[in-house]
Amino acid sequence: MTEDRGISGRIVGGVCWDRLTKKRMKDPLALENFGYKVYSQNDEDGIIQEIFRRIGTETKEFIEIGVQNGLECNTHFLLHHGWHGLWLEGNAASCRQIGNKFRPVIKDGRLKAVRAFVTRENVEELIAKHRNVREKGRTPDLLSIDIDGNDWHVWKAIASIKPRLVCIEYNGKFPPDLDWKQAYNAKHVWDKTDWQGASLKAMELLGREKGYVLVGTNLSGANAFFVREDLHSGVLFAGGDTAEELYNPYRPGLKFAAPGHVARYCLVGQEENKGILNYFADEKEYRRARMREKLDLLRRIVKKRIMKDI
Repeated sequence: MTEDRGISGRIVGGVCWDRLTKKRMKDPLALENFGYKVYSQNDEDGIIQEIFRRIGTETKEFIEIGVQNGLECNTHFLLHHGWHGLWLEGNAASCRQIGNKFRPVIKDGRLKAVRAFVTRENVEELIAKHRNVREKGRTPDLLSIDIDGNDWHVWKAIASIKPRLVCIEYNGKFPPDLDWKQAYNAKHVWDKTDWQGASLKAMELLGREKGYVLVGTNLSGANAFFVREDLHSGVLFAGGDTAEELYNPYRPGLKFAAPGHVARYCLVGQEENKGILNYFADEKEYRRARMREKLDLLRRIVKKRIMKDI
């Protein structure tokens, strides 16, 4: 069966899914063919660029919910293309890092980063209060949700905006004909098991309810892409519009690496001759921030070991 191991190097969930992906990618419009990584976790950067090449942009505004420290997320690369927007992130240590690592674009108003544990009860209020709006009455071009749990519930609760594109994490463990979502729990925190998120079918059905069409998933089986109905055309996107036609299983063995050195800071908006002081007020602040990073790393290692023993 080695001839069937061409997607991730090993069979994940069944030979049928790799065969489905290979068959779909023979179509030149299949979004998997355009994936690449610059700052996204997997190949989302390339897919997002390709979708907007097809449907166009209007505001170049994004909202991303769940970014960790921002260095690997779905909208970091868009800052290099002149976009602006809002990040909502619940982890305090990650938010402190964002404050330093993205200081130039925060300072010039292109990025607003807010510490908030997002739930279906507060998401609309957070967007209304913190959205980085440059022109009133206009909707963001992109909404990205990756919170390892209540993603389905949070997207359902968002009614005030209708982005051109929605990128949302799905639980790729479940086959594409299964409509499943985790029971809502406002305090849910992912424990690294399959107790998280919603199946692709559940996301597809919610998208239809909200006026969106599923246009693809990425090879890693992590994110699904939805285009607003009025922008969708069978000429622009091929391969169908259902979970059964566009499914990729979660492929943990498929790892995308950026074609360059590891990112440590956002490289947008630097001033000449400032060096590290683009990101810190002075050397003393830099040393304090580095110490906090080391302490945060140590805490994560200890917590991981404790959780492993439970």
